[in-house]
Amino acid sequence: MTSPTAATAANERPSPFRSKAERAHDRGQKREAVLRAAVRMFNARGFHATSLDDVAASLHISKPTIYYYLGNKDQVLLECVTRGLGELAEAAERVRETPGTGLERLRAFLFLYAKVNMDDFGRCVVRTGDECLVPKNAERFRMLKRRIDGAMRALIEEGMADGSIAPGDVKLIAFTLAGALNWPARWHDPAGPETPDHIAEKMVGILTAGLAPRPAERPV
Repeated sequence: MTSPTAATAANERPSPFRSKAERAHDRGQKREAVLRAAVRMFNARGFHATSLDDVAASLHISKPTIYYYLGNKDQVLLECVTRGLGELAEAAERVRETPGTGLERLRAFLFLYAKVNMDDFGRCVVRTGDECLVPKNAERFRMLKRRIDGAMRALIEEGMADGSIAPGDVKLIAFTLAGALNWPARWHDPAGPETPDHIAEKMVGILTAGLAPRPAERPV
């Protein structure tokens, strides 16, 4: 018969089995590692030139392991671009809650927009054409991109309404800003001497310098 003392000691002994929360955390970390390896290969080589075998080999795992955590190649790419667009959407939402003029909030958003595009998932959004995705996923990709474009246009319109941005073609301004701030996704070198913050700050300063009303245009 086990003594009460022995039973208590046995119960206090740590279990050799991981808890549900620990297993979930471990799975999340492994999934993130697979996704990060995939997005970096897509960015470096291109989607079509990258195979899941390449991704698996880089992590010393089997291809079925990628299927387990993320699915097939199309699903992996959709996850990558969805993550990048989600980061842009979060930036827009955060900026909308901050005080300031429309131009000030637009500048804050553009700064975050440029930074996201110099990170792995934002870079993938810029480098991925919707033709890379199967039709169902391509439509979702386009829908999410339209939301980001809409958020940028809304900030421009708010700036025009409060007089901090000169009247103009909202669509053309948004396309010009996005086009310029998408390009660092192609030329920025993460190992280079300038940080994403520094590049984003300088680019946003250049791009928004011409948006403020001229003295004659300022509301009386």
